[in-house]
Amino acid sequence: MELLIIRHGLPVRRELTEGAADPELAPQGREQAEHLARYLASEHIDAVYASPMARAKETAAPLAELLGMEIRISPGVAEWDQNSSEYVPVEELKAANDPRWQAMLAGEWSSDESEDDFRARVLESIETIVDDHRGQKVAVVCHGGIINGYLSHVLGLGEFARGFFYPNYTSINRVAAASSGERSIVTINETSHLRGTGLPMGLFQQG
Repeated sequence: MELLIIRHGLPVRRELTEGAADPELAPQGREQAEHLARYLASEHIDAVYASPMARAKETAAPLAELLGMEIRISPGVAEWDQNSSEYVPVEELKAANDPRWQAMLAGEWSSDESEDDFRARVLESIETIVDDHRGQKVAVVCHGGIINGYLSHVLGLGEFARGFFYPNYTSINRVAAASSGERSIVTINETSHLRGTGLPMGLFQQG
């Protein structure tokens, strides 16, 4: 089967004093999601999954609508900091040289979930989706930490890395998953749908 692991679009900044931030998409993020949907609408996709977080569900919504499907929610592909009271797009952290950016570069963990527990739930959730859709093509809209972790696992990097590369907004990362258990990466950071749009893509690029 073919697994399309997709990062959400650009979210708004949200910093709360208590409770989970869980930001929605910014206007540019909604545009990114629309471009993604039109790009993928010509492919035969059998199911659309999303993290329960607002930015992932809102990114998946235009694609599911074009395909005439309901979004299937997979709690196991929520981001590692899903319960954090703040969300600041990493581009803003980098531009301000924020201490949180430096912590990310250092690979420091800041979550109420251990790295081992994060790894276990991500692998279990994605492999369950694979098992449930043998011979099909499935889109899973999730988060940068999930994408980094799963692809580092497929590449056999020796650790479940949350930041070995930067997935651009609405980037598509394709994995071929054989019933024998073999996993092969087909593409990483596929963003053709954003070329020429002028929309932000990530740390360094505009579409």
